[in-house]
Amino acid sequence: MIINFNNLGDEILKQKITQIFCIAQQQTNTKNNISVNITIVGKEKIKQLNEEFRNIDKITDVLSFPLLENYELKSGEMLDENICTDIGDIVICKSRAIEQAKEYNHSTQREICFLALHGFLHVLGYDHIKKEDEVIMFDLQDKILKKAQVER
Repeated sequence: MIINFNNLGDEILKQKITQIFCIAQQQTNTKNNISVNITIVGKEKIKQLNEEFRNIDKITDVLSFPLLENYELKSGEMLDENICTDIGDIVICKSRAIEQAKEYNHSTQREICFLALHGFLHVLGYDHIKKEDEVIMFDLQDKILKKAQVER
């Protein structure tokens, strides 16, 4: 797996996110020949993207832009064994992550790791619109974060 980090200079955080994504990849039986992009932005940019792509005029913490449909990823039909396939983009608002870390009384690193994983699971086709899907996705998030030793 290739993870392209944009505007994230913290090498320790990059390593932790990479570890989390590798665990998520194993837990979800996702193929290795994928790439994903993570971009850290400010409040203005995330608000603009949220408005443009979701018609919601407010700041959010994370946005995900999957490039493949869930069935395409699960079946592997869009993934050539010899080519690395870009599966999507994750955009995280750093200032919102800092605010939420204070609100939830944990580190900013923990919050960014959580948001990155949350976005990655969306790119992999998981969702939480329906209650039964929410239970599956949130249980998986908890399991992955625990395995990666990301404290609450």
